[in-house]
This record gives sequence, C-alpha cells and structure tokens, in this order.
Amino acid sequence: MVTRRQGREWALQMLVQFDLNPPTAIDTAISDFWDMQARLEADGLAERKRGVRVLFTSTNPRELAALATMRAFTEVRVKGVWSAGAAVDAMLDPFLSSWPLYRLGTVERSVLRLAAWELKNCTDIPTPIIINEAVDLAKWFSESKSGRFVNGVLDRLGKKMRNAPEKACSPD
Repeated sequence: MVTRRQGREWALQMLVQFDLNPPTAIDTAISDFWDMQARLEADGLAERKRGVRVLFTSTNPRELAALATMRAFTEVRVKGVWSAGAAVDAMLDPFLSSWPLYRLGTVERSVLRLAAWELKNCTDIPTPIIINEAVDLAKWFSESKSGRFVNGVLDRLGKKMRNAPEKACSPD
C-alpha cells in the first residue's frame, strides 16, 4: 500500500528537482517525473524477487487506486508549494535565525517549504505529524543534523501558523 509518507517523499523529490532546475510548465514537469518513476520501476523489475514493492506496473486494482490517490496527494503539495513559492519563503524567513533561505541546502529548503505549506493549508493534519514527517524526510534525504534544524524552524512556525481557521487539505 502506498502511504502518505511515500507521497511526501515524491513531493520532496519533485521540489528538489524543480528548485535546482525550474520547469517552464509545472504540469509537464510533474508528468515527466511520474514517467521517470515508472521507467525506473520497470527497469528494476528483477528486484521484485528481492521484496522491492512494485507500484507503477501493478495490475491490482486496489494498488492502482491507492497509487492514484497518492499521486493526487503528492501533486496537490507540489503545485501548492510551487505556486505559493514567494509566500512560503516569506513565512519561513522570520524563523530562520539570520540564515537566508538561499544559503540552506536544497533538501532542507525544500523540506521546509513543503512543511510550511502544509502547516498553512492542511489544518486537518495535526502539527506534530507535519513536523515529524518533515524531520524524518530531512534526516533521510540529508543528514541527522538537518532534522534538528528543520524541527526547530517548524516548531516555531507551527505555533504561529496554527492560529488560522480550519481548512481541509485533500486532493478531492
């Protein structure tokens, strides 16, 4: 089963890619990302025997439905962060303790942007879950020290942001 964690990993991968190489058309870039994921999985089908989960080439209707849901979950986040780029950066800036956003590592910057966007727009997801997911992503895709930094920034941001009215964040 595809999880929200996997959806956030995909979103982070796209955001890092787009940060390093900004696309001219976001929908095309997202489509290209999914095509690449499917090709990478198809090339690695031999690994299926070793327990690697097959998602994009599955023929199981339940798995395909779960994949479609997670793709929508991922795309909502990527398009949201990308379209609100300057606003998200402005939300983060006061909490970076004299560190300009451009000086952060690409992974940390993208993790912070994703989590900040979720804190603002996805109040149906508890703050600790958003922060925990962001910390885990930072540790996994960067280093353990990144997790502490991300946690500190998002903890302060989360306390300020969650005073907004309730608003659900789902791909529906």
